[in-house]
Amino acid sequence: MSVSQGESSPARLSRRKFILGSGVAAAGVALYAGEVARHEIDIVQTTIRIANLPSAFHGFRIVQISDIHLDEFTEPFFLEHVVHRINDLAPDLVLVTGDFVTRGSLTFIDSRHAAYRCAEILSTLKTPQVYTILGNHDVGVSAPLVIGALRSQKIPVLVNEHLPIERGGSRFWLCGTDDAGTSHPDLDLTIPEKPDGPVILMVHEPDYADTVVKHPRGGVVDLMLSGHSHGGQVRIPFYGPLILPPMGQKYVMGHFQFGAMQLYVNRGIGAVGLPFRFGCPPELTVLTLQST
Repeated sequence: MSVSQGESSPARLSRRKFILGSGVAAAGVALYAGEVARHEIDIVQTTIRIANLPSAFHGFRIVQISDIHLDEFTEPFFLEHVVHRINDLAPDLVLVTGDFVTRGSLTFIDSRHAAYRCAEILSTLKTPQVYTILGNHDVGVSAPLVIGALRSQKIPVLVNEHLPIERGGSRFWLCGTDDAGTSHPDLDLTIPEKPDGPVILMVHEPDYADTVVKHPRGGVVDLMLSGHSHGGQVRIPFYGPLILPPMGQKYVMGHFQFGAMQLYVNRGIGAVGLPFRFGCPPELTVLTLQST
Protein backbone atom coordinates (compact mmCIF):
# COMPACT_ATOMS: atom_id res chain seq x y z
CA MET A 1 0.00 0.00 0.00
CA SER A 2 2.77 2.42 0.95
CA VAL A 3 4.70 1.70 -2.25
CA SER A 4 1.58 2.28 -4.36
CA GLN A 5 0.96 5.64 -2.70
CA GLY A 6 4.57 6.64 -3.20
CA GLU A 7 4.36 5.93 -6.95
CA SER A 8 1.06 7.76 -7.59
CA SER A 9 1.63 10.91 -5.51
CA PRO A 10 4.26 12.47 -7.84
CA ALA A 11 1.91 11.89 -10.79
CA ARG A 12 -0.96 13.58 -8.95
CA LEU A 13 1.32 16.44 -7.96
CA SER A 14 2.57 16.83 -11.54
CA ARG A 15 -0.99 16.98 -12.86
CA ARG A 16 -1.85 19.53 -10.20
CA LYS A 17 1.17 21.64 -11.07
CA PHE A 18 0.34 21.43 -14.77
CA ILE A 19 -3.29 22.49 -14.23
CA LEU A 20 -2.25 25.26 -11.85
CA GLY A 21 0.49 26.43 -14.21
CA SER A 22 -1.87 26.40 -17.18
CA GLY A 23 -4.43 28.40 -15.23
CA VAL A 24 -1.85 30.98 -14.20
CA ALA A 25 -0.58 31.25 -17.80
CA ALA A 26 -4.11 31.66 -19.15
CA ALA A 27 -4.87 34.32 -16.54
CA GLY A 28 -1.66 36.13 -17.47
CA VAL A 29 -2.53 36.11 -21.18
CA ALA A 30 -6.07 37.33 -20.43
CA LEU A 31 -4.72 40.12 -18.23
CA TYR A 32 -2.25 41.18 -20.93
CA ALA A 33 -4.86 41.01 -23.72
CA GLY A 34 -7.47 42.86 -21.68
CA GLU A 35 -5.46 45.55 -19.93
CA VAL A 36 -2.22 46.01 -21.87
CA ALA A 37 -2.64 45.00 -25.51
CA ARG A 38 -6.11 46.55 -25.72
CA HIS A 39 -4.59 49.95 -24.93
CA GLU A 40 -1.38 49.76 -27.00
CA ILE A 41 -1.94 52.11 -29.95
CA ASP A 42 -0.17 51.22 -33.18
CA ILE A 43 0.34 54.26 -35.43
CA VAL A 44 0.56 52.90 -38.98
CA GLN A 45 2.11 55.22 -41.58
CA THR A 46 0.98 54.45 -45.14
CA THR A 47 1.63 56.28 -48.42
CA ILE A 48 -1.29 56.26 -50.85
CA ARG A 49 -0.28 57.00 -54.44
CA ILE A 50 -3.04 58.41 -56.64
CA ALA A 51 -2.56 58.98 -60.37
CA ASN A 52 -4.67 62.12 -60.77
CA LEU A 53 -3.84 63.74 -57.43
CA PRO A 54 -3.62 67.56 -57.77
CA SER A 55 -0.30 69.03 -56.68
CA ALA A 56 -2.07 70.97 -53.90
CA PHE A 57 -2.73 67.64 -52.15
CA HIS A 58 0.77 66.17 -52.38
CA GLY A 59 1.66 65.27 -48.80
CA PHE A 60 -1.94 65.73 -47.58
CA ARG A 61 -2.29 63.66 -44.40
CA ILE A 62 -5.44 61.80 -43.40
CA VAL A 63 -5.82 60.00 -40.06
CA GLN A 64 -8.33 57.16 -40.13
CA ILE A 65 -9.82 55.64 -36.99
CA SER A 66 -12.62 53.10 -36.76
CA ASP A 67 -14.71 50.91 -34.46
CA ILE A 68 -14.59 52.93 -31.26
CA HIS A 69 -17.34 50.94 -29.49
CA LEU A 70 -17.39 53.37 -26.58
CA ASP A 71 -20.32 51.84 -24.73
CA GLU A 72 -18.80 48.41 -24.30
CA PHE A 73 -15.10 47.92 -23.64
CA THR A 74 -13.57 51.21 -24.84
CA GLU A 75 -13.33 53.49 -21.84
CA PRO A 76 -13.81 57.25 -22.27
CA PHE A 77 -10.26 57.84 -20.98
CA PHE A 78 -8.86 55.64 -23.77
CA LEU A 79 -10.76 57.51 -26.48
CA GLU A 80 -9.51 60.77 -24.96
CA HIS A 81 -5.97 59.37 -25.23
CA VAL A 82 -6.60 58.43 -28.88
CA VAL A 83 -7.80 61.97 -29.62
CA HIS A 84 -4.71 63.38 -27.90
CA ARG A 85 -2.45 61.21 -30.08
CA ILE A 86 -4.29 62.35 -33.22
CA ASN A 87 -3.93 66.00 -32.20
CA ASP A 88 -0.19 65.44 -31.77
CA LEU A 89 -0.04 64.08 -35.33
CA ALA A 90 -1.72 67.29 -36.64
CA PRO A 91 -3.32 65.73 -39.76
CA ASP A 92 -5.17 67.69 -42.45
CA LEU A 93 -8.28 65.50 -42.17
CA VAL A 94 -9.69 62.87 -39.79
CA LEU A 95 -12.04 60.16 -41.07
CA VAL A 96 -13.96 57.83 -38.75
CA THR A 97 -15.29 54.73 -40.50
CA GLY A 98 -18.12 53.72 -38.19
CA ASP A 99 -19.15 51.83 -35.04
CA PHE A 100 -19.10 54.57 -32.42
CA VAL A 101 -21.21 52.45 -30.05
CA THR A 102 -22.08 48.77 -29.59
CA ARG A 103 -25.34 47.02 -30.31
CA GLY A 104 -26.55 44.89 -27.40
CA SER A 105 -24.01 46.21 -24.93
CA LEU A 106 -24.51 44.84 -21.41
CA THR A 107 -22.34 47.42 -19.67
CA PHE A 108 -23.64 49.97 -17.21
CA ILE A 109 -23.18 52.84 -19.67
CA ASP A 110 -26.44 53.45 -21.48
CA SER A 111 -26.16 53.52 -25.29
CA ARG A 112 -27.85 56.92 -25.45
CA HIS A 113 -25.25 58.39 -23.12
CA ALA A 114 -22.40 56.62 -24.92
CA ALA A 115 -23.25 58.10 -28.33
CA TYR A 116 -23.25 61.63 -26.95
CA ARG A 117 -20.17 61.05 -24.80
CA CYS A 118 -18.33 59.66 -27.85
CA ALA A 119 -19.30 62.70 -29.92
CA GLU A 120 -18.25 65.02 -27.11
CA ILE A 121 -14.78 63.49 -26.94
CA LEU A 122 -14.37 63.51 -30.74
CA SER A 123 -15.30 67.20 -30.78
CA THR A 124 -11.94 67.92 -29.11
CA LEU A 125 -10.10 66.92 -32.28
CA LYS A 126 -8.11 69.93 -33.47
CA THR A 127 -7.83 68.90 -37.11
CA PRO A 128 -9.34 71.32 -39.69
CA GLN A 129 -11.91 68.78 -40.90
CA VAL A 130 -13.58 65.62 -39.53
CA TYR A 131 -16.05 63.39 -41.39
CA THR A 132 -17.69 60.14 -40.38
CA ILE A 133 -19.92 57.28 -41.55
CA LEU A 134 -22.08 54.80 -39.66
CA GLY A 135 -21.27 51.16 -38.91
CA ASN A 136 -23.52 48.16 -38.34
CA HIS A 137 -23.53 48.62 -34.56
CA ASP A 138 -24.55 52.27 -34.91
CA VAL A 139 -27.53 51.20 -37.01
CA GLY A 140 -28.31 48.42 -34.54
CA VAL A 141 -28.42 50.86 -31.62
CA SER A 142 -30.19 53.64 -33.59
CA ALA A 143 -28.89 55.44 -36.65
CA PRO A 144 -30.86 58.64 -35.88
CA LEU A 145 -29.52 58.62 -32.32
CA VAL A 146 -25.87 58.27 -33.37
CA ILE A 147 -26.23 60.80 -36.22
CA GLY A 148 -27.95 63.24 -33.86
CA ALA A 149 -25.20 62.84 -31.25
CA LEU A 150 -22.43 63.49 -33.77
CA ARG A 151 -24.16 66.42 -35.45
CA SER A 152 -24.89 67.98 -32.05
CA GLN A 153 -21.10 68.41 -31.84
CA LYS A 154 -20.91 69.67 -35.45
CA ILE A 155 -19.35 66.39 -36.66
CA PRO A 156 -20.72 65.59 -40.15
CA VAL A 157 -22.00 62.10 -40.98
CA LEU A 158 -22.06 61.08 -44.65
CA VAL A 159 -24.96 58.79 -45.60
CA ASN A 160 -24.98 57.98 -49.32
CA GLU A 161 -23.49 61.35 -50.20
CA HIS A 162 -20.32 63.08 -51.36
CA LEU A 163 -18.67 66.45 -50.94
CA PRO A 164 -15.52 68.21 -52.15
CA ILE A 165 -12.39 68.62 -50.03
CA GLU A 166 -10.71 71.70 -51.43
CA ARG A 167 -7.21 73.15 -51.27
CA GLY A 168 -5.42 75.69 -53.45
CA GLY A 169 -8.15 75.76 -56.08
CA SER A 170 -8.13 71.96 -56.45
CA ARG A 171 -10.29 69.26 -54.93
CA PHE A 172 -10.85 65.61 -54.27
CA TRP A 173 -14.24 64.05 -53.59
CA LEU A 174 -14.98 62.45 -50.22
CA CYS A 175 -17.84 59.93 -50.29
CA GLY A 176 -19.60 57.92 -47.60
CA THR A 177 -22.21 55.17 -47.86
CA ASP A 178 -24.95 54.08 -45.52
CA ASP A 179 -23.88 50.96 -43.65
CA ALA A 180 -23.40 48.17 -46.19
CA GLY A 181 -24.25 45.32 -43.82
CA THR A 182 -27.47 46.53 -42.23
CA SER A 183 -28.83 49.40 -44.33
CA HIS A 184 -29.14 50.54 -47.92
CA PRO A 185 -25.93 51.83 -49.51
CA ASP A 186 -26.58 53.61 -52.80
CA LEU A 187 -23.43 54.02 -54.87
CA ASP A 188 -25.29 56.05 -57.51
CA LEU A 189 -25.91 58.71 -54.88
CA THR A 190 -22.62 58.25 -53.05
CA ILE A 191 -20.11 58.42 -55.93
CA PRO A 192 -20.15 61.50 -58.17
CA GLU A 193 -20.90 60.69 -61.80
CA LYS A 194 -18.12 62.78 -63.37
CA PRO A 195 -15.74 63.81 -60.59
CA ASP A 196 -13.23 66.56 -61.35
CA GLY A 197 -10.64 65.09 -59.01
CA PRO A 198 -9.74 61.89 -57.10
CA VAL A 199 -12.43 60.01 -55.20
CA ILE A 200 -12.06 58.64 -51.66
CA LEU A 201 -14.90 56.41 -50.50
CA MET A 202 -15.73 55.44 -46.90
CA VAL A 203 -17.60 52.14 -46.40
CA HIS A 204 -17.67 50.43 -43.00
CA GLU A 205 -17.52 46.83 -44.29
CA PRO A 206 -14.36 46.05 -46.32
CA ASP A 207 -15.76 43.10 -48.29
CA TYR A 208 -18.16 45.55 -49.96
CA ALA A 209 -15.14 46.46 -52.11
CA ASP A 210 -16.16 43.61 -54.43
CA THR A 211 -19.47 45.38 -55.04
CA VAL A 212 -17.80 48.76 -55.55
CA VAL A 213 -15.42 47.58 -58.26
CA LYS A 214 -18.29 45.98 -60.19
CA HIS A 215 -20.45 49.10 -60.05
CA PRO A 216 -20.56 51.40 -63.13
CA ARG A 217 -19.09 54.23 -61.05
CA GLY A 218 -16.61 52.04 -59.21
CA GLY A 219 -13.94 52.82 -61.78
CA VAL A 220 -13.62 56.43 -60.57
CA VAL A 221 -12.88 55.42 -56.96
CA ASP A 222 -9.20 55.80 -56.13
CA LEU A 223 -9.27 54.77 -52.47
CA MET A 224 -11.80 52.99 -50.25
CA LEU A 225 -11.45 53.14 -46.46
CA SER A 226 -13.05 50.57 -44.17
CA GLY A 227 -12.95 49.11 -40.66
CA HIS A 228 -15.41 46.57 -39.19
CA SER A 229 -13.15 43.50 -38.98
CA HIS A 230 -11.04 44.71 -36.02
CA GLY A 231 -8.25 42.86 -37.84
CA GLY A 232 -9.66 39.78 -36.12
CA GLN A 233 -9.15 41.39 -32.66
CA VAL A 234 -7.46 38.22 -31.38
CA ARG A 235 -4.84 36.78 -33.72
CA ILE A 236 -3.09 33.53 -32.82
CA PRO A 237 0.50 33.08 -34.11
CA PHE A 238 0.66 30.74 -37.14
CA TYR A 239 -3.15 30.57 -37.20
CA GLY A 240 -4.51 34.08 -37.69
CA PRO A 241 -7.75 35.66 -36.51
CA LEU A 242 -10.06 33.57 -34.35
CA ILE A 243 -13.33 35.23 -35.39
CA LEU A 244 -14.23 37.55 -38.26
CA PRO A 245 -17.59 39.27 -38.81
CA PRO A 246 -19.77 38.94 -41.93
CA MET A 247 -18.52 41.26 -44.70
CA GLY A 248 -15.16 41.47 -42.95
CA GLN A 249 -13.75 38.06 -43.79
CA LYS A 250 -11.93 38.53 -47.11
CA TYR A 251 -10.11 41.82 -46.58
CA VAL A 252 -9.20 41.74 -42.91
CA MET A 253 -6.62 44.46 -42.41
CA GLY A 254 -4.12 46.59 -44.27
CA HIS A 255 -3.72 47.57 -47.92
CA PHE A 256 -5.30 45.91 -50.97
CA GLN A 257 -5.30 46.74 -54.67
CA PHE A 258 -8.22 46.26 -57.07
CA GLY A 259 -6.96 47.50 -60.42
CA ALA A 260 -7.09 51.28 -60.11
CA MET A 261 -8.86 51.22 -56.75
CA GLN A 262 -7.03 50.78 -53.47
CA LEU A 263 -8.58 49.57 -50.21
CA TYR A 264 -7.27 50.20 -46.71
CA VAL A 265 -8.78 48.32 -43.76
CA ASN A 266 -8.18 49.81 -40.31
CA ARG A 267 -8.09 47.42 -37.31
CA GLY A 268 -10.13 49.80 -35.16
CA ILE A 269 -9.50 50.89 -31.59
CA GLY A 270 -12.26 49.04 -29.72
CA ALA A 271 -13.34 45.51 -28.94
CA VAL A 272 -16.58 43.54 -29.22
CA GLY A 273 -17.67 40.35 -27.49
CA LEU A 274 -14.76 40.20 -25.04
CA PRO A 275 -12.49 43.00 -23.79
CA PHE A 276 -9.41 41.44 -25.41
CA ARG A 277 -6.92 42.23 -28.14
CA PHE A 278 -4.04 39.91 -28.82
CA GLY A 279 -1.55 40.13 -31.68
CA CYS A 280 -3.78 42.85 -33.12
CA PRO A 281 -3.34 46.24 -31.38
CA PRO A 282 -5.65 49.24 -31.82
CA GLU A 283 -4.71 51.23 -34.90
CA LEU A 284 -4.41 54.85 -35.93
CA THR A 285 -3.69 55.01 -39.66
CA VAL A 286 -1.84 57.98 -41.14
CA LEU A 287 -2.49 58.00 -44.89
CA THR A 288 -0.20 60.38 -46.79
CA LEU A 289 -1.36 61.18 -50.31
CA GLN A 290 1.19 61.30 -53.10
CA SER A 291 0.98 61.26 -56.89
CA THR A 292 2.21 58.23 -58.79
